[in-house]
Amino acid sequence: MKKFTLALVGIALAFSLVGCGSLKSTVNENKESQEQEDDREERETRETREDRETRAARETREEEEEPIEESVEEPVQTEGITAQGGYGEGRMGDTMKTYFFDYTVNSAYLCDEFNGYVPAEGNRLLVAEITVKNTFNESIVMYDTDFQVQWNSTGEDDYDFPITFYADPVSEEQLPAEYELGINKDRTGLLVFEIPEDRKDFSISYLELFDDDSEGNVFFVFFTAEEGSGE
Repeated sequence: MKKFTLALVGIALAFSLVGCGSLKSTVNENKESQEQEDDREERETRETREDRETRAARETREEEEEPIEESVEEPVQTEGITAQGGYGEGRMGDTMKTYFFDYTVNSAYLCDEFNGYVPAEGNRLLVAEITVKNTFNESIVMYDTDFQVQWNSTGEDDYDFPITFYADPVSEEQLPAEYELGINKDRTGLLVFEIPEDRKDFSISYLELFDDDSEGNVFFVFFTAEEGSGE
């Protein structure tokens, strides 16, 4: 009976030892599994962070490497010809932009008589149509002497003013010796000049003059006049 009891105690102890060993093994396995899971999550987190940082760095580098399109401001375009270095030069049909007004020589022709006006011997007449527009900030007074004609030679006297400087107009189409232009107003009329009979190439010029007697820019419109007929 005693042996049998000891045997039972031994069996119980054996089972107890086996149970403890199994429990310790399970705990260790769970602990290792948890550590592996933590390692995996930490590795994935680290890899995800590294991937994100790598991608961000790559995108930043690509943005830095992309060519930057520079915005080029278009120059402001103005219709007409302005003076450069105190001088402006144009051709028939060009709009000359002066300090006070714009002017355009629209057409020109040569003739021997204009509406009963006959030039001096050795001269002919140049009839030029011109448009003047006030671009100043107040009304301006225009004069026939604002414009003069040159016949493109080197003589000191190779220029003249319109015939209205010497005599009354002979046509309503002529621009008068003096007239007023309101703000943004324009007027078209004829300027008639006496010129040497052997000339056909001309320029009509304007020199900016100010109230203090100082001079500004000078403008020239060059052209060849065709044969025409007077009124």
